[in-house]
Amino acid sequence: MCLAVPGKIISIIETNGLRTAKVSFGGAVKEINIQWLPEAKVGNYILAHVGTALSIVDEDEAEEVLRTFEDFEDMKRNL
Repeated sequence: MCLAVPGKIISIIETNGLRTAKVSFGGAVKEINIQWLPEAKVGNYILAHVGTALSIVDEDEAEEVLRTFEDFEDMKRNL
């Protein structure tokens, strides 16, 4: 099973024709390949898997998924 995680683009870098972005995943910032999403811009939420952005997602949907992850963490702590 694969898991794509939503994150918010905080900056975009283009080096030698390759577009990457600094993406915040709940405060953890990672560099993600956004080459497949030429329309991606700062402030967009994306779904990322293995360092690659797969799609742009709605902000409300992304935040709902992140809240669900937080709920899972809370449940795990309470076990």
